Amino acid sequence: MNAAAIAPSPPFAALIFDCDGTLADTLSVHYQAWVAALRQFGSGMDQAWYARHTGVSTVDLVALLNTTFGYRLEVAAVKAEKHRHFADLVHLIQPIMPVVAVVQAYEGKVPMAIASGGTRQVVHRTLQAIGVAAKMQTVLTIEDVAQGKPNPDLFLLAAQQLRVNPGDCVVYEDSEVGLEAAQRAGMRAIDVRPAVKRWIQARGAHDGSNRGAIAPTGNAQPQFIHPPNCGAPS
Repeated sequence: MNAAAIAPSPPFAALIFDCDGTLADTLSVHYQAWVAALRQFGSGMDQAWYARHTGVSTVDLVALLNTTFGYRLEVAAVKAEKHRHFADLVHLIQPIMPVVAVVQAYEGKVPMAIASGGTRQVVHRTLQAIGVAAKMQTVLTIEDVAQGKPNPDLFLLAAQQLRVNPGDCVVYEDSEVGLEAAQRAGMRAIDVRPAVKRWIQARGAHDGSNRGAIAPTGNAQPQFIHPPNCGAPS
């Protein structure tokens, strides 16, 4: 299951997890919801382009779509339409078992949090769908901070709510913006993409499918990323 490959290295006092693409296999579901929502406004989005911008908040993604493709999308309208389509597809979400196994192994041993660039409604539905909502001491989304990833706000707020120092946290992430945010927060981070890629491949070989419509990218070996030498923010 590759859980051992991404086990946190001591010492640490808390674990913080991204949601989409880290704990939950949602890439294809989110992409389908985005495509259906954008279609309502006469717009579209290429799958490869979306894959390059995973981890970006809905507000920032709409802004990127507008600036990149010349659309004039209104954030609130697109967000509502995307949420509606996502709700219809939430039953398709699967837990990413190598990372969920880490949650199961440390439940009750160290405090754990979610720090996601997604919206509260979508993140809570996702956590409920994969059965880990009750295992988290706090769940933070883009609506809880002024700035999303790659800014460190989500991770710093998670550490504050868990009552631990940022430097004592280990973050699990699957995106470049998330990994950058963890570094800027002064936290160690584990890039789960290699383990997730192997898990998707093994799952596809086992059942003859390829459910992950957008395969995660990453190096052949899991990366354990340390914060810069400047130290953790106070």
